[in-house]
Amino acid sequence: MNPTPETLKEKVLSVLKTIYDPEIPVDIFELGLIYDIKVYPPLNNVHILMTLTTPNCPSAEELPGEVQSKVKAISGVGEVDVEITFDPPYSTDMMSEVAKLELGFL
Repeated sequence: MNPTPETLKEKVLSVLKTIYDPEIPVDIFELGLIYDIKVYPPLNNVHILMTLTTPNCPSAEELPGEVQSKVKAISGVGEVDVEITFDPPYSTDMMSEVAKLELGFL
């Protein structure tokens, strides 16, 4: 039985929470780098819209590839497209309370 788009989105979210910015000890989801996750049935292709902390972020080469490969490894996922955007530009306001606590912003 094929997983539902909602189930796959939850799995994608779980995987994204295992990926960390190499310079910040917080996962990319809690940092606010993930803007959107879409799952398109029936092939369960996944589109992830994300940003980086800065346009010249040293992780610019690594993070999108890591996101793509880890999400593609989820059982039931078809193709994975990771789109990088800087609109809106990243700011610390996008961090979750968990991230802000972890980094001492609260």
